[in-house]
Amino acid sequence: MTLVAAAALALASPVGFVQGRQLPDGGFAEQGRTSSPELTAWAVLGLRSAGVATPKAHDYLVAREGDLATTTDVELVLAAEAASGGASPGLVARVRAAERASGAIGPLVNSTIWGVLALRQAGERVPPRVVRYVLARQARSGGWGWAAGIAPDSNDTAAAVEALVVLNVRGAPIRRALAYLRRQQNRDGGFELQPGRGSDAQSTAWAIQAFLATRRNPGRRAFAYLARLRRADGSFRYSARYAATPVWVTSQVLSALARKPFPLR
Repeated sequence: MTLVAAAALALASPVGFVQGRQLPDGGFAEQGRTSSPELTAWAVLGLRSAGVATPKAHDYLVAREGDLATTTDVELVLAAEAASGGASPGLVARVRAAERASGAIGPLVNSTIWGVLALRQAGERVPPRVVRYVLARQARSGGWGWAAGIAPDSNDTAAAVEALVVLNVRGAPIRRALAYLRRQQNRDGGFELQPGRGSDAQSTAWAIQAFLATRRNPGRRAFAYLARLRRADGSFRYSARYAATPVWVTSQVLSALARKPFPLR
């Protein structure tokens, strides 16, 4: 690394990088693209983790609620709104309408986990049957997949840990989940989505948040891995090989760097 590049790295911040990708309409976008509620929600969660106010983005999200098509999109935006300027009653109602007698929220394990995170971010109660539903979908390996019958992955497992912790679940399910996550950590210090995929920034950030949610130390190696992926403009590479979707990746890394699990407090 040249002295110029080193100086730029020292000056550029991940927060500044994400802030710089906000468009005049209040939304966030990858370079050369238009804003979207989903990416804006991730940017809001990352920036709020770092203590940065996002009033214009909150207004953008409220204005674009009609564009949200899936349960998980509604939940993500609800969480971001609740963290930034107040939850929309309309989005809370849409998540409530997705609750099922089985305990599921929406059609997926992932949508149920995110339903918990979004509702708790909004200060809403979560029925006990939801806890039972999530616990029943834990695989023998200790992990969770995004849907029933799908192989577990680190991201959904970490999100499930955060959701269960905020619902006061402790003990064996959490220990098994954290053991699963540790098995996804590679020699480079990073975590991978699934075995054989290789370490990536987002999986590492999710794992860090899960350990922090349970008041356990993620370990220095995970943070050192993220540090090696940081670029001169403040953004983070997806992995050592790829540098795709830097706004999305950096937004998710911000929460890990701030040591803030979901839901944000």
